[in-house]
Amino acid sequence: MQTLNKDIKEHTFRPVYLLYGEETFLVNHYKNRLREAIIGEDTMNVSTFEGKGLDVEELLRLADTMPFFAERRLILVEDSGFFKSAPEALVSYLPSMPDTTCLIFVETQVDKRNRLYKKVKELGYAAELARQDTAQLSRWAAGILTKEGKKITGRTMELFLSMTGDDMEHIRMELEKLISYTMEREVITDEDVKAICTVQVTNKIFDMVAAIVNGQRKKAMDLYEDLLTLKEPPMRILFLIARQFNQLLQVKELMAQGLERGAIASKLKMQPFVVGKTIPQAKQFSREQILACVQLCVEMEEAVKSGRLQDRMAVELLIAGE
Repeated sequence: MQTLNKDIKEHTFRPVYLLYGEETFLVNHYKNRLREAIIGEDTMNVSTFEGKGLDVEELLRLADTMPFFAERRLILVEDSGFFKSAPEALVSYLPSMPDTTCLIFVETQVDKRNRLYKKVKELGYAAELARQDTAQLSRWAAGILTKEGKKITGRTMELFLSMTGDDMEHIRMELEKLISYTMEREVITDEDVKAICTVQVTNKIFDMVAAIVNGQRKKAMDLYEDLLTLKEPPMRILFLIARQFNQLLQVKELMAQGLERGAIASKLKMQPFVVGKTIPQAKQFSREQILACVQLCVEMEEAVKSGRLQDRMAVELLIAGE
């Protein structure tokens, strides 16, 4: 992020950028900031391509076109799939692209062995925008509150983040609610947080994992239905369940080595309050139980990707333990 901030601040742009990663809030944030810094309100010299099956020839033709009464032409390409399967024509073209063109890729799936990925790293900048740790989220959230004339203690901030999870878009929305709720009051209290903050998706996932391993199939299915009602895609739910089981396994193994909460959080780059919630769950189940669930998650994901199962059915079978 330092590189992106520096380029934007100094107005010195690379020919090509790739923005990707789990933290979609940051991906969209930097996409919008780069667009504003490079092109401003100019609509004549910006082109947007979205989705798979893009016309590569048209993209290259536009990239070769000089900007109209402007310093730069911007081409924004989103979710193209080019970083899983790269068009040779695009890879070969990039080194000769005019200095007046800037190309920004925004992708959800990126293979770092991909030739286009390597070419972007060589000629421009590839920014992986990952989930932020507790300290980063605390500073960011506290900064937003400070601008609104609000104060919050470290303990109350930890409670707040334990309820919101680490999704920055969700945190931002909950902060807006807190700011409105506290009105003219300067200090945000634990009571304010408890009154306003909604239970985040990751909290339901945590409870689902406990229910699955405990054999509480009905409870797990009820939580799954709750998430579907909240419009959570089944594949994202499957990903989050798999991530939780993987975290459980890692925490279990580090506990066996004698590491305490702080050391585990540091080693796994997890938020301390998340590790604090995970440790009791890890103690409850054997390594073999957790490992079996991790393997089942992998099998369900492969079944969906190969077309053998629909995504919703895959999660239901995972919950059923079949």
